[in-house]
Amino acid sequence: MSNWKPSLSFSQIVNMNVGFFGIQYSFGLQQSAVNPIYDFLGASPDEIPLLNLAGPVTGLLIQPFIGAMSDSTWHPKWGRRKPYFFIGALLCSICLLLYPFSSSLWMAASLLWILDAGNNTAMEPYRAFVADKLNEEQQPTGFQMQSFFTGFGQTLANLSLFIFPMIFIGKTGSLPTWVYASFFLGAVCSIGSIWWSMHTTSEIEPTPEELAEIRSRKSNVLESIFEIFHAIGEMPKVMWQLALVYLFQWYALFCYWQNSSKSIALSVWNATPKDNPELYEKAVSWTGLVNGWYNVVTFLSAFGLLWLAKKMSPKWIHIICLIMAGVGLLIFPHITDKNLLFIPMAGFGIAWASMMGIPYLLVVHKIPKEKYGVYMGIINMMIVIPMLIQNISFGYILKYFLNNDPGKAISFGGIFLIIAAILTLLIQTDKSTEDHSAIQMNSGGH
Repeated sequence: MSNWKPSLSFSQIVNMNVGFFGIQYSFGLQQSAVNPIYDFLGASPDEIPLLNLAGPVTGLLIQPFIGAMSDSTWHPKWGRRKPYFFIGALLCSICLLLYPFSSSLWMAASLLWILDAGNNTAMEPYRAFVADKLNEEQQPTGFQMQSFFTGFGQTLANLSLFIFPMIFIGKTGSLPTWVYASFFLGAVCSIGSIWWSMHTTSEIEPTPEELAEIRSRKSNVLESIFEIFHAIGEMPKVMWQLALVYLFQWYALFCYWQNSSKSIALSVWNATPKDNPELYEKAVSWTGLVNGWYNVVTFLSAFGLLWLAKKMSPKWIHIICLIMAGVGLLIFPHITDKNLLFIPMAGFGIAWASMMGIPYLLVVHKIPKEKYGVYMGIINMMIVIPMLIQNISFGYILKYFLNNDPGKAISFGGIFLIIAAILTLLIQTDKSTEDHSAIQMNSGGH
C-alpha cells in the first residue's frame, strides 16, 4: 500500500469499523453465555477452564497464519483483508445458529471450537484493515472506534441475557428458550455488520511495486510459519515487555468470565447451578446486565481515554485502568446486594476500553507497515497464550487451592490484574514514541 493515505471523515471511519460490532457481539456471547450453558448441561466448576480451550488454541493456531496470509493477498474485487473477515463472519453466523441446539457438553464444546475459529479468522485481518486504511494521524481514531464497537457489541450481547429471559420463558430442548433468541440475533449481527463495512469501505489498492511484492510471496502455511518466526525474532523490545503484561492481564480476565455468574449466584442468592437451577438462571440474567453495564462504560469511556492518554501518555493510562479493574475484582465477590455490583464493574469497563485500544498505541509505530497483518497476529498470540495457560492450569488451582469457590477465583484474577499494572510500569517507551502517540491522539477517536 502507498505510504500516503487520504484523511477519512469521521463517518467513513465509523462505517469501516461497523463490522467489528458483529465480531464482538459473538465474542460477548462467548464471554457471558457459553459458560452458563456448560453449567446448564452439567459441567463441574473445575471442568469449565478446559471446556474453554477452544478460544486460546484456535487463536494461537489461526490468527498469526491468517494475518500473514492476508499480508500476501490481493484480489481486484475482494481486496486484501476483506476475504478473511467475511469468511470468518459467515462461519460465526452458522455456528451461532446451531449452538442453542447443543444437547450435550461435547456438542457445545465442539461448536465453540468452530465458532472461535470463525472469530479468529475475522479478528486480526480487521485490525490490519484499520492500520492499512488510515494514515498515522487517524490510526488512533480507528483503533478507538474498534474499542467503541467492542463495548457496543458486547453490551447488546450481554443485555440479551437479561432481557430475553423475561420474554422467552421456559426451556426448548436442553437449554432455556432465551438462549435461542440471543444466539439467533448474534448470527444476524455477525454477517450483517461485516456486510455493511465491506460495502461502504474499499481497500487501498497497492502500487505496482507493492503488488509485485505481494504476488512474489508464497501464500501458504509453511511460508506463513517462517514469516511468523522471522517476525518474532525481529520483534521490538516493547512488544516483549507488553507480552509479560498480557500474561497476567488475560489470565485474570478469563478467571472473571468463567466464574462471574456462579460468583453472583453464591454471593447474592446463595445458590449454585446444581442445587438451585432456577435461582442460578436469575444470576445468569443479572450477570448479563452487569456485564452489559461494564461494556456500556467501555464504549462511553473509549474516546475519553484518548484525551487522557494525550495528557498522561498511553502507558500511565493503562496502569491506572488495570489497578481500577484489579481492585474491582477484589471487591466483587463480597457484594451481597445485586445493585451494588455495578460499582466495581464501572472500573472494569474503563479498563476493558483501555485493553482494546491503548496497548496498540505503544507498539504500532515500531511495526513495519508491510507486516501489519503478521504482527497483529503475534499480538494476538500474546493474548491467547495466557488464555491457554489459564485454561490448562486454573481448573487444578480452583479445585485444589481455591475449593472450587467462584468468589476466590475472581479475587485471584484481581491480584493478577494488579501485577499486570506493576509490570506495565516497567515498559520502556522512548520520548519520541510518547510524543508521536500524543500527536496521533489529537485527531480523536478509537
